[in-house]
Order: sequence, then structure tokens, then C-alpha cells
Amino acid sequence: MAKTFRVPEIIVNEYGHGCCQGCGHGIVNRIIYEVITEMGMEDNCMAFHDLACGSNMLYAQKGNAFSGAHGRAIPTATGYKRMRPDMLVFSYAGDGATYSIGMQHTIHTALRDECMTAIVVNNTNFGMTGGQMSPASLLGQKTTSSPAGRTKELNGNPVDVCKIYATMDVAYVARGAVNNVPNVNKTKQYIKKAFEKQMAGEGFTFVEVIAACPTNWGMTPAQANARIADEVLAQFPMGEFVERSAK
Repeated sequence: MAKTFRVPEIIVNEYGHGCCQGCGHGIVNRIIYEVITEMGMEDNCMAFHDLACGSNMLYAQKGNAFSGAHGRAIPTATGYKRMRPDMLVFSYAGDGATYSIGMQHTIHTALRDECMTAIVVNNTNFGMTGGQMSPASLLGQKTTSSPAGRTKELNGNPVDVCKIYATMDVAYVARGAVNNVPNVNKTKQYIKKAFEKQMAGEGFTFVEVIAACPTNWGMTPAQANARIADEVLAQFPMGEFVERSAK
């Protein structure tokens, strides 16, 4: 029997998503709310965004959400989760906001092993503000702030936060991608596990998702997804890096 695909009702509204064609954010939004619907948490979830590409989620779903300052999605979510431990709470932002403007929160939330989930969409640039270089931009990558390409000597190496988190005592760390159907399905499994471990009270959970940014990469959507397969996943491989047993 053929399986019928239905978009979860929580992300069906009259506004629609505001991302560019080929952007990975729309796919990530969909699978997050598919997981929330499957868990029966539509009325008991809270999403925290910041003022960047991630804020488009506000217009693409009908669940509870709050948009805070740029780079501060994680600490805002942390404060809410401390007050409402019964809620499924997650932050949602990009690599620029999370690894540059908000890096101190990214590190210290993990050090405290806060019982919330951080989801980071890594498209290797500051997508909303014009395609500037982010800490995750690849060596040689041309951006609006590195027109000749990123160099190790001038800009340092790309940051791999999953490697950093692998040295910390946290509940779960994984990296997925949304450039093809098998990777989308794996990423959905990672997000579901992260949410389940949060609701079990196991501690901090983190999922990075590699996604395309065709507009700022200067590519078609097909070319951008091919770049993920050929270049980005070589630098940032998919997988589960930390899975701590329940305390």
C-alpha cells in the first residue's frame, strides 16, 4: 500500500515560508514539526529563534514560538526550559548566529548540560545578512566578507562544534543534512532522538543540520545540494557523536 504524505497541520497556515528557493530551512522546519506531531507534543512545544534565517519559522508554523536577539536563541530557550521543564523546548538558528555572535552561549549551555535541545542549520555563511563568512565557512569559500576565499592564515580553520561537544558531558550530539531524501530521513531520526532524550530529562541535546544556501553560494538548488555532497560533508561528516545513557 502506498504511503500518503501529509504536511503536519501545525505548519499549515496562510503565510507560508519566507526562505529562498532551494534553502534547506524549509525542509528542516518540516521534519521538526513532523517529529513533534508524531510525539503528540503540538500543544506542549516551544521554539526559540533569533533575528536571522531561522526567524522564518515564525511564519511557517502555528505552534508556540519566541524570537529573541540575534545569536541568543539558546540562552532564551534555556531560561524558558528552567521555568517549564514539562515543555519540549528547542532553539533554532544558523551557524553564523550560533557559532559567532552566540558562541559563548553555545559552549556554556553544554558545559551546564542544560536539559534543552539546540538545532543549528549550518549553511556555512551568514544567510540573512548578506552571505558573510561564518566560523563554519570552508577554507577557500568565497563570501561577501572574504571575496578572495577563506584562508587559514587570515581567518583560521572552520569550527566543528560537534567535535567540541564530543569532549563534554552532554546527552546527545548528532549532525545530519537535508541535501537528499536518505539524509533527510536520518536527520529526522536524530532530531527525534534529541527531543526524546530531552523529555526524558537526560540533559543537553544538539543536532546540527547541513543545508544549502543557493542564493549566497551563487548556485542553483541542484548545484548547492551537489556542493553539500562533494565538499561540505567532507568537512562536516554526518553521524551521531555523543549518546550518553540515561542517568
